[in-house]
Amino acid sequence: MSPKALLSLIVLGVLLLVASQGLYVINETERAIKLQFGEVVDNDIKPGLHWKVPFMQNVKRFDARVLTLDTNPSHFLTSGKKYVIVDSFTKWRIKDVNSYYKATSGNRQEASNLLANLVNKGLRDEIANRTLHEVVSGERDQLMTKLTAALNTQTQDDLGIEILDMRVKAVDLPDDLSASVYNRMSAEREREAREHRSQGKELSEGIQADADRQKTVLEAEAYRDAERTKGEGDAEAARIYASAYNKDPEFYAFTRSLKAYTQTFSQSDVLLLEPDSDFFRYLKDSKGK
Repeated sequence: MSPKALLSLIVLGVLLLVASQGLYVINETERAIKLQFGEVVDNDIKPGLHWKVPFMQNVKRFDARVLTLDTNPSHFLTSGKKYVIVDSFTKWRIKDVNSYYKATSGNRQEASNLLANLVNKGLRDEIANRTLHEVVSGERDQLMTKLTAALNTQTQDDLGIEILDMRVKAVDLPDDLSASVYNRMSAEREREAREHRSQGKELSEGIQADADRQKTVLEAEAYRDAERTKGEGDAEAARIYASAYNKDPEFYAFTRSLKAYTQTFSQSDVLLLEPDSDFFRYLKDSKGK
């Protein structure tokens, strides 16, 4: 190999080495800064192909996607001095790369620890201003919205982190407090049940009394109508009897005597009566004389 060809080969190798050490690519999902001897010389490198001075400058890359901080459940004290166990998560991403690097040295675990401390402090302050009922069921969404806004301002200034959302996964009570709350709820439900039963009994007695009153009124009215109808029937019968009697009094007296004989003799065949009693006048004289 000639000296000229050897020199060209050496120059080409050096160029390839310099290119491999100087050229770099930043992906769409990354944020990066450029350092020179430990000093930041470019605090927000955009995605694409870039150049750095080999052996003098280096590039630190960070994940630019939305990340999740899932903290461990923690105990917090309410305004009523009751402990609750809150399990929450936070969605965040890098907003200011330079501030993020200065606060955490680019260490994601360090950033998660710092953010978790801020989240716990914010939860502690907000829950301390609320009652147990408000924390458990009353103002959870309002609490998260307010806390997200407050922490977002602080984390952007201190950590270069933007908080996109915060949510509470669960709010639990300690075992001793859970038993106390359960007993109180059970007693409250028993009281409500007694009230409902008492109201139901009172309503039942009112309905029964009204039904008895209506029954008495209906029976009285029915008896009145029956007696009126019966009286009218008796009056009509008496009128018919009187009319028939006036047409033929003797025949009427005869049929009444026959009916009396039939009823009397069918019950007993021994009678103690005077022979000239008026009862036997039709037996003695066919003319009733």
